[in-house]
Amino acid sequence: MTSPDLGRGVLHPGRAAAAITLTRHDPDPRLARFVEFYWLVRWHRDGLPAYEQKVLVHPNVHLVFEAPSALVYGVSRSLFVRRLEGTGHVLGVKFRPGGFRPFTDRPVADLADRAVPAAEVFGSGSDLLNDEVLRSVGDPAAIASRVNSFLLARAPEPDPVAEQVAAMVDRITGSPDLRRVDQVAEEFGITVRRLQRLFAEYVGAAPKWVLRRARLHEAAERADRGTDIDWAALAADLGYADQAHFTRDFTSTVGTSPVRYASGQP
Repeated sequence: MTSPDLGRGVLHPGRAAAAITLTRHDPDPRLARFVEFYWLVRWHRDGLPAYEQKVLVHPNVHLVFEAPSALVYGVSRSLFVRRLEGTGHVLGVKFRPGGFRPFTDRPVADLADRAVPAAEVFGSGSDLLNDEVLRSVGDPAAIASRVNSFLLARAPEPDPVAEQVAAMVDRITGSPDLRRVDQVAEEFGITVRRLQRLFAEYVGAAPKWVLRRARLHEAAERADRGTDIDWAALAADLGYADQAHFTRDFTSTVGTSPVRYASGQP
């Protein structure tokens, strides 16, 4: 997806960079409390075999403009796989953790592992915008500007709780020293139960899942650097009880062992 930095979570990024391209655009500053960035993925597979991209997704909701219709994707707690054929493009809005909740009237956990028509949340205008996005890929900045206008017209009032939750997720994903849910709750001065309720309402995944996914992101990123890895040391760095526990966790989520993954095997 981008060239050369595909971002944490994209598996086998070297292989992906040869198959797809990604450009990112910042949202309007008035949307920054809700949206991390817009992403535009393009691929050209005419005359080539179909390409399958696997992603360890982050705890974010995405609004995606794609054929045949725009969809809102909740947090996918398993491995996300997309098969790409022919030539095409997809535009996505990556909401900040917690940032999608003010746009909807239901807990974000209701969207977990699901994709729903964008029109259910944003109205029929999302389908019109979807057609526009699919017709015009020549000027990504202009498309991003159009999405800015679309979201600004529907922007909710700021939600301080959403911003607090975003800070919690940022702390988890950026801090390998946080390994347990009770540590997160203690740091933010709330109970574990309160933390779990906030994540169900605003994130769409449990805090334990977010902690685990952050560890797997780190593991995959290090494995992408090559096969000369001290796996026992890596398991310890990530807070696993032992290498066997780490290997089981990685394999059950990614679908292949850390050693096979590091060697470039699917």
